[in-house]
Amino acid sequence: MRKLLSSAAVAAVLLAGCVSNDNASDKGGSSGSQRLSVTIADDKCDVSAAKTESGRVVFTLKNEGTVKNEFEILAPDKLRIVGERENLAPGTTVKYTVVLESGSYYTACKKNMVGALVGAKKFTVSDSGKKVEAGGDEKKLQDQAVSNYNAYNRDQAGQLLEKTKAFAEAYKAGNLDKARSLYAATRQHYERIEPTAEKFGDLDPALDEREADWQETEDKDTRAWKGWHYIEKDLWRPDGFEGLNDEQRAKASEQLVADTQKLYDLVYAKDFSIKLADISNGAINLLEEVATTKITGEEEAFSHTDLWDFQANVEGAKVAYGNVEAIAKKKDPALAKEISKRFDQLQAELDKYKQGDGYVYYDKLNEAQRKQLSDSVNALRKPLAKLTEAILKDAGESTSKK
Repeated sequence: MRKLLSSAAVAAVLLAGCVSNDNASDKGGSSGSQRLSVTIADDKCDVSAAKTESGRVVFTLKNEGTVKNEFEILAPDKLRIVGERENLAPGTTVKYTVVLESGSYYTACKKNMVGALVGAKKFTVSDSGKKVEAGGDEKKLQDQAVSNYNAYNRDQAGQLLEKTKAFAEAYKAGNLDKARSLYAATRQHYERIEPTAEKFGDLDPALDEREADWQETEDKDTRAWKGWHYIEKDLWRPDGFEGLNDEQRAKASEQLVADTQKLYDLVYAKDFSIKLADISNGAINLLEEVATTKITGEEEAFSHTDLWDFQANVEGAKVAYGNVEAIAKKKDPALAKEISKRFDQLQAELDKYKQGDGYVYYDKLNEAQRKQLSDSVNALRKPLAKLTEAILKDAGESTSKK
């Protein structure tokens, strides 16, 4: 589990990228900009220095690899994208300019602009003593929030697709132990952006429908149950369930990858759009998801990996909130402060159940422990429910189509 974004880092994130100009001239000391170079290849992402000073930073990006690439600046959780420069063709050198506030970040690249981060390294920005401004009005903050959240959705969809393929390959081959080991961590990419998947009609049920929900549908006799939880039941077989045969596993694997590919294609489509309210409502909906299915243990009825999903929902909500926090601070500072505090408290409660790279199984928690988690969720739900109304007060909507 990664540490969630601090309040200081949130401010830095919203400042970063607000001043972004790939064609900006690099005038060096007279302009006060910091200059760094980044050497990119298929298997590396080397920044010339691991630290710089706050203010205007100019990165010279050189792609020495064989395929297109992208450079990313990420928040401390390595989930939230602070700024990015995409479509770096092989053999090209470009300048990428951002404004960074003091704080901790990560730099990384992404081969073919999809999948796992390459060469992720800590990057520290110290205080230069100069005031760092976002450099824009509320409309610019809205546009940046929408742009960054759109990038986050693409990033998670890409990682989900790559890891789902690896999971499906193991499952189809009958390597069930490996499939079990990949199950929870792979699903986290989906759980972080579930509100986005829910925008696409039947795609969320195709991927994430629980057996109990499917059994209650009117069309269950004409529509087969499928998706992650269908496979979950086969991996963690309850008493009396014989499991799937090789043909059924192959079909389930192929369908899972196909439906995940659909999600990826839709998120990357030119007509895909996100509004400011989608971001704040996404945060709200993810907490509702935690409260209604994760707390009860309904989500992962067979594997009991609910806390992995719980963490991913919280991370997704935190990222969504972080993208609009600067706007919330302008509109309702007290609400923004309360939300940040409650996020920290909820994360501290979740941290109690970390075990290695994951968590204890949810069926190992007693009722008192579940209630403590529930109380922390509810303490955040109340202020978070007011977020959309707060950030849209006296403001127009911002929409991104990319």
